[in-house]
Amino acid sequence: MLYNVIRDGDAISYVPTTLGNILLVLVFIAFLAIAAYFARKKTAPAKSSAKLTAKQLAFCAISIALGTVLSYIKLYEFPFGGSVTLLSMLMICLPGYWFGLEAGLMTGFAHGILQLIIDPFVIHPVQLLMDYPLAFGSLGLSGLFSNSKNGLPKGLIAGVIGRWLCSSLSGYLFFKEYAWEGWHPLPYTFTYNGIYIFTETAITLILLAIPYVRNTFVRIKRLALES
Repeated sequence: MLYNVIRDGDAISYVPTTLGNILLVLVFIAFLAIAAYFARKKTAPAKSSAKLTAKQLAFCAISIALGTVLSYIKLYEFPFGGSVTLLSMLMICLPGYWFGLEAGLMTGFAHGILQLIIDPFVIHPVQLLMDYPLAFGSLGLSGLFSNSKNGLPKGLIAGVIGRWLCSSLSGYLFFKEYAWEGWHPLPYTFTYNGIYIFTETAITLILLAIPYVRNTFVRIKRLALES
């Protein structure tokens, strides 16, 4: 059995069993390995070594670790739900900024699986996909601007919009009963998710506009791409 069924009145949710979590860990490792593979293709010369693969794997893993830790540092919690964290989304956007779209998406998927292992809330298989691998995987859309000038802020915006769309559509499909009084579920869920997601994004963009911060991330990218 991969999951346990939890009933609370009419509400039903699903929690992974030990076997289910083992399977999720294997999926997490697989996504991370695929991310490292794509990162290697982005950075390696024709004759590359295993050391390079390990280095790119380490950079992707570190971004996930930082994103996970920072997600628990909440700068502000809104009374209606949702919180602004300390740059956690930026951390998951970094592999895309460093290594391109494919590596970014795979790292985001891996992070989503890790979030599912740590704090699962599942009421439907489609909701699971939208709220975990797809929502966090969308942060890897930062890779669309990997080679662009000011690629990190542009990539952050692209990734955040992707996450916002996934989370909002999930909210509309599965949590519409929580809509604020007088609100239609569709504008409610886009507004609810947009408030905390874009507030954190705005704070992050302000920090990235500081020359020292911006140049630090440029130097880190050069380090990540060194062979």
